[in-house]
Amino acid sequence: MSDGFVRLENVVKVHAPKSPVAVRALDGIDLTIGRGDYVAIVGESGSGKTTLMHLLGGLDRPTSGTITIDGVRLDDASPATLAHIRSAKIGFVFQGLNLIPALDARENVILAARYARRPRAEAFERATTLLTELGLGERLSHRPAQLSGGQQQRVAIARALINAPALLLADEPTGELDSRTAESILATFDELNARGQTVVVVTHSAAVYERARRVIRIADGRIVADAA
Repeated sequence: MSDGFVRLENVVKVHAPKSPVAVRALDGIDLTIGRGDYVAIVGESGSGKTTLMHLLGGLDRPTSGTITIDGVRLDDASPATLAHIRSAKIGFVFQGLNLIPALDARENVILAARYARRPRAEAFERATTLLTELGLGERLSHRPAQLSGGQQQRVAIARALINAPALLLADEPTGELDSRTAESILATFDELNARGQTVVVVTHSAAVYERARRVIRIADGRIVADAA
């Protein structure tokens, strides 16, 4: 699909631009992602794929170029607008998961809804529904340390989905999982995409990117391949 739901035009990112150790992480990225697409961004360590993910998620700004998601510019948005976009339109599944140890599974998911200022009763109900759909209906009150790696990953996915984001971003979603658990998590992404969720994953794993409908390969900050 190529309806321009996500659009990057001549995006450049230079880390520490005014220092002697400046690094040109991205070098003129042009990219369009359609609504409902399932895209894998792949590349070696240092290729720029994680930097690209951070820009797509509004976690960083480009040095130059434009980034638009669902008709809204990210590159020149105010901090308040950017925060709203991140909470309302984008869901993140971080490589490190970033679950809060002192909170149980449902509370970790609800927290993301509170940042978006959703009513607590609504957040409670939606968190319960999401976790149950992801097979954690009997683990709602378990803290992260009481859950397996795969179960923790599902909590992270539920947290990413709590605000019904238009775009789901996942950074190395199976990096710390055994092959059987990884397969289960990938099946979850397949199902979400089949329902119409736009999914973008950053990975170096063939097992992950072979599930995507489109694979974009990054090298030295540039797109060197883009194919179904």
